[in-house]
Amino acid sequence: MRLARQATIKLLFVAGSAIYVVACSNEEDASRSDSTTMGAFAVSSHPLGPIPPDDSLARPKAMNQVGVPMVLTRSLLPKDNPQTPEKVALGERLFFDGRLSANGTVACASCHDPRLAFTDGRPVSVGFANRIGQRNAPTVLNALYNKTQFWDGRAPTLEQQAGLPIVNPVEMGQQTLDAAVAHVAAIAEYRAMFRRVFGRPPNGPDLLRALASYERSQLSFDSPFDHYVAGDSSAIDASAKRGWVLFNTRGRCNLCHAVSDTTKWPTTFTDDTFHNIGVGIVRHRVVALARQAERLVKRGDTIAVDRAAILSPMSALGRYLVTRKDSDMASFKTPDLRNVLVTAPYFHDGSHATLWDVMDHYNKGAGTQNPFLDADIQPLALRETEIDDLVAMMASLTSPAYKALGIRELARQRQLSRTSRPQRDSARAFGPKPVQPKPPAP
Repeated sequence: MRLARQATIKLLFVAGSAIYVVACSNEEDASRSDSTTMGAFAVSSHPLGPIPPDDSLARPKAMNQVGVPMVLTRSLLPKDNPQTPEKVALGERLFFDGRLSANGTVACASCHDPRLAFTDGRPVSVGFANRIGQRNAPTVLNALYNKTQFWDGRAPTLEQQAGLPIVNPVEMGQQTLDAAVAHVAAIAEYRAMFRRVFGRPPNGPDLLRALASYERSQLSFDSPFDHYVAGDSSAIDASAKRGWVLFNTRGRCNLCHAVSDTTKWPTTFTDDTFHNIGVGIVRHRVVALARQAERLVKRGDTIAVDRAAILSPMSALGRYLVTRKDSDMASFKTPDLRNVLVTAPYFHDGSHATLWDVMDHYNKGAGTQNPFLDADIQPLALRETEIDDLVAMMASLTSPAYKALGIRELARQRQLSRTSRPQRDSARAFGPKPVQPKPPAP
């Protein structure tokens, strides 16, 4: 790729408790600020709270929920890490244990709170020493079905995913995985549990196997939509039914949130691939960031990619950080839509507060100055009542454990949508698809 020079790159850095912005006028100035970008941390003005409780919402979920694809689910359980109740219980214990972090205050559950459908309700997550990351916390629910993990797919398995936050300076802050293991190994109860489950003392690979096994236990189906497609025509209301028709026709949602297996109905509402949908691409000047990545982040170095994704503005490059392919520039993984209502805010950067904002983004066809925009993104010309129907359909994907939360959240988002619609652009929504600029020549 021949990357054009860009004028003004804004980089965040911190001195003491203050957050600063450095404006670099050209590539050379950006290069001088590279160490600042990767070596300093923004600190949240809304500190991380106590670790969430390990309560009933955290328990492993039953397989016999309406909608669970039994054959597919069993086929995805790895033979080299079989599920056992004892291993899942160990993983659950570790998932809620702050002692995996460097200062004892951050657990996996800090960013994946079962009370919030295993998210944290923040635009981007806050971790070790209240440091702010660059990405929105994806749900753990149904992570079993993900073909890759994280927004950019940098980890192919849940085992590999589980280890990266532990050693990320913004997330859990450990210098090494062995440092986290040492905390665990100092506890007699953990030593006994590891012996019982794995037949050996605590160690890094087994710790990750236990965490991954717990995450695989979090199946979340049995929604009103599941009952509807199983034959109960009264399970969802008329608005959601109209939304389902729009989902598969003029709404074009099915182009990415598609059937992901060989069954008749969607399992996880994702195509398990990556798309540039136009979120934040102009604001982040991704071409200039790609030049930084080529200098600073070695391709294939998962730890380096992980730190760039969480610590730096290079996060906006998405899948490109992993593959270095032009076609992946600023592309992010299609998320599962199950329980989407209760996992706000939305997109990889948490930039959209409500499902109405999400639909407004798609309705207008996203950005007009994005040379990497996915070809399927175009103005939809959806009327307000049709947007309401699509939101109703997505709300019907809420599992029973989150029914009460879903009712409150739908009311909150609907009320907010009446006073704040920052993404709405009716002229673009009902106009022709704008001519996109071409990517830089190779």
